[in-house]
Amino acid sequence: MHAPARTCPSLYEQLEALPQGVTGEILDGQLYVHPRPSGPHGFTSSALGYDLIGPFQRGRDGPGGWWIIDEPELHFIRNAEVDVPDLAGWRRERMPLIPQEHRYTVVPDWVCEVLSKSSADTDRNVKMPIYARFGVAYAWLIDPQAHTLEAYVLEAGAWRELGRFAGAAPVCVAPFDAVTIQLDDLWAPTA
Repeated sequence: MHAPARTCPSLYEQLEALPQGVTGEILDGQLYVHPRPSGPHGFTSSALGYDLIGPFQRGRDGPGGWWIIDEPELHFIRNAEVDVPDLAGWRRERMPLIPQEHRYTVVPDWVCEVLSKSSADTDRNVKMPIYARFGVAYAWLIDPQAHTLEAYVLEAGAWRELGRFAGAAPVCVAPFDAVTIQLDDLWAPTA
């Protein structure tokens, strides 16, 4: 008698089996695992979401017409290319309704990665090229330790920098240039 063949779990099954306290993504055919965000990272992501949801999702003192979502599970290729940005945004004419399941299959119009020591290299060198390859129109990289925001637009398949902003600067940059964001509001208070 032969022993039954063992089947190796797929990358997505491995992602689903990760323990609590970590975030997993499948990037270019490899499983990446990161610890949950630090306090300053979470503060920055939450503060930016707060600044964008009022004017862009709810239309309060802004144009509306967007969905802004924390940590959506983007399925550029179902269960095979699975990216989880800190924030993502969709124009409602492209995605009229929020998916009922956890998989987002419509390519977002904007993504934001909040950089941390454990993810900065992956965010810049692995995820940014993936976002370009799948046609995300805008990307922001925010560093809560250095207090910087970098904004990019996709042109002819490559990222073009729209601007670098630092400290407490007021920022008015695409695709959310209908309002001004106060960078100082994005940084967690220190002792």
